Amino acid sequence: MNAATVAGQPVSTAEVDAREAALRASPVASVLPRPGTSEGRQLRRWLTQVLVTERVVALAAADLGVSAEGAPAESEVLPDLTARLEIGSVAAGVLADPMARAVFAHVTAGVDVDPAAVADYHRRNPDRFASDAALADHLRGAARRRAFRLWLDQRRAALVQLAPGYEHPGDPRQPDNIHRH
Repeated sequence: MNAATVAGQPVSTAEVDAREAALRASPVASVLPRPGTSEGRQLRRWLTQVLVTERVVALAAADLGVSAEGAPAESEVLPDLTARLEIGSVAAGVLADPMARAVFAHVTAGVDVDPAAVADYHRRNPDRFASDAALADHLRGAARRRAFRLWLDQRRAALVQLAPGYEHPGDPRQPDNIHRH
C-alpha cells in the first residue's frame, strides 16, 4: 500500500512505518503521541510530508544538477527558532540535509532585498539592528526562506499525490485535524 506518490513513484506505507519506528526508538520517543490515536495519525501524516518533501528535493537536485558540495551550513539557512517557524517544520526538517540546503541556495540565489526596504525597516525599527548590513542580511534571509517555502509548495503541488489517510496534517478535510477557528 502507498501513502503517496512523488512524480509517479510510490512512497510506501512501509517507509512511513520505518520512519515512525526510527523516531519511536530515538531519545524523543517519550514525547511522541501513542500510535493509533488521533495525534498518532497526525504524526504519521507529518512523517509522510517529510518523506515526500525529501523526494521532491532529491528530484530537484538531480534536475538542477546540484550537489551537496559547498552547501550552506544549516545555521546559515535556519539561524534561529523564528526562521524554523517561518519556513515550517517539514521544510526545516528537510533542510538538515546538505543536499536540501544546496537546492535552497540554488533556488534562492537570485533573491535579494531592495535597499529602500532596508532603509524603511531601519527607520521604523532604529534600535533593532546595529548596522544596515546586518539588517539587510536578516531581511534577505527571511526573503530567501519565503521564496524557498513557496517554491517547495509549488513543487509538492505539482509532483505529490497523497493517499487517503495521509493528507497533510493541517488539511481541514481530514478527520484528525484539530485546527479550528
